[in-house]
Amino acid sequence: MSKETSYIGKVLDTVIKRNHAESEFHQAVKEVLETLEPVIKKHPEFENAGILERIVEPERQIIFRVPWQDDKGKVQVNRAFRIQFNSALGPYKGGLRFHPSVYSGIVKFLGFEQIFKNSLTGLMMGGGKGGADFDPKGKSDSEVMRFCQSFMTELYRHIGADTDVPAGDIGVGGREVGYMFGQWKRITKLFSGVLTGKGLDFAGSLVRTEATGYGCVYFCEEMLKARNTSFGGKTVVISGSGNVAIYAHQKATELGAKVVAMSDSGGFIYDDRGVDLDTVKRLKEVERKRIKEYVTEHKSAKYTEGCLGIWGVKCDVALPSATQNELDKNAAETLVKNGCIAVAEGANMPSTPSAVNVFLKNKVSFGPGKAANAGGVATSGLEMAQNSQRLAWTFEKVDRKLHQIMVDIHSSAMAASEEYGVPGNLVAGSNIAGFIKVAKAMMAQGVV
Repeated sequence: MSKETSYIGKVLDTVIKRNHAESEFHQAVKEVLETLEPVIKKHPEFENAGILERIVEPERQIIFRVPWQDDKGKVQVNRAFRIQFNSALGPYKGGLRFHPSVYSGIVKFLGFEQIFKNSLTGLMMGGGKGGADFDPKGKSDSEVMRFCQSFMTELYRHIGADTDVPAGDIGVGGREVGYMFGQWKRITKLFSGVLTGKGLDFAGSLVRTEATGYGCVYFCEEMLKARNTSFGGKTVVISGSGNVAIYAHQKATELGAKVVAMSDSGGFIYDDRGVDLDTVKRLKEVERKRIKEYVTEHKSAKYTEGCLGIWGVKCDVALPSATQNELDKNAAETLVKNGCIAVAEGANMPSTPSAVNVFLKNKVSFGPGKAANAGGVATSGLEMAQNSQRLAWTFEKVDRKLHQIMVDIHSSAMAASEEYGVPGNLVAGSNIAGFIKVAKAMMAQGVV
């Protein structure tokens, strides 16, 4: 075993020992560090300065209880987290997730990924993540408000426009951000850009709603250009039917593609005429119904129980946009067999490591989440810039900046992959490009 490999292996062993039973975090760290051997070989100063040992350890971990009262008057208690992972490039930046599955391992996994994702955008943002094991589903607006106010009553002590700027994630949309911002303002007596994803009436940014889906498609468009093709005439499958999936559908369709399948946690729809986006948006955003209701209005469409079966639908491009580890080795092999040429991750790490290996081995263009779904946080960064200037930019201006950021991310990942001997491997290229910028900043700032 080489010196570089033994150094990386030692760091990985320490992560596993210190973070017992946090498999998602182990997976995220392993996926990044295993691509960095050529970087450590070229930059031995990173090892001497303990960059890897420092970058895998959060700068700060905050765990707190959130007591709140439901509509029946019963007191409920949830557990909440904020992981402030790395501030070498700017204020901690990353979303808040409200979901029963939230625990320290998932928050660390998301926060670690966020370091490199934010680095790739070229904006002044460090990496962080947070959330709670609270489930907004089935709760009244009043219950969600009381939870968010209690949550912010503790979190406000640890965040700020120049310190830590949370945003939304799964279970945290405009309603939740609004309630949290209101409580922040009430406690601090400040009106600042402390949260992103705010409503347009109170310092939010245009395009933020569309950003992750648009950004994923913009990144995939660059991958297709590298293959001398485009979205025009392509058949696309998108998992999920939430915010990311809906706006990925919209942008892919604008670029000439036909989206034939979408899903939710119950199952998936297939419509060979092209999934009607207006119907999906109404069902999911207005009526808050399951996607299976689509077939009651579109008789030619078919609904299948079980969301994972969506990867059996033949397509040219796949955009996994639901949740982590939703696309496994068998699904990847099916996509390859059916002629899929490009996969871009709209969600955070939706493809398992074995699935990624299948794509890379078979020369499928693969855009990892830290690059392909960076559009959301990139536009959050643009919202921060607008808040700092007390300005509101037009939709066209924000969209233009987002598009350029995604083009630049693809370009920097491709350049890094070529420089470090893995040409075309955007997993390694994204990891390397994101890591080197952070590592150099950490070197310059001393042992902190």
